[in-house]
Amino acid sequence: MRAKKPAFKRQHNEKKRVSKKGWRAPRGIDSRQQKHKKDRGAIPKVGYGSPKASKGTHPSGTKEMLVRSSADLSKVTGKMAARLSSALGKKKREALLKEAEEKKIRVLN
Repeated sequence: MRAKKPAFKRQHNEKKRVSKKGWRAPRGIDSRQQKHKKDRGAIPKVGYGSPKASKGTHPSGTKEMLVRSSADLSKVTGKMAARLSSALGKKKREALLKEAEEKKIRVLN
């Protein structure tokens, strides 16, 4: 499983009433955040990356597979979960949901 990452906040976000969410690297020769002071918050580093085994997985720990037809649904194995395509219509979606329920396949959406 993945470890929880700290919230990477922008420099001087406490000074502004509304601060933007996106991370920007701190600039400036006297920047306390750039000097890695603890009270200024964490800076993104390579060490915060998630393990290879957990990359591309759903937070529940299962691998996802995009399903567009019943042929795709038959390729879903035990440790996988199905995610139905957004381009599916109502009839086909209901048919795939029914088929997934019969095969005991978990559908994420």
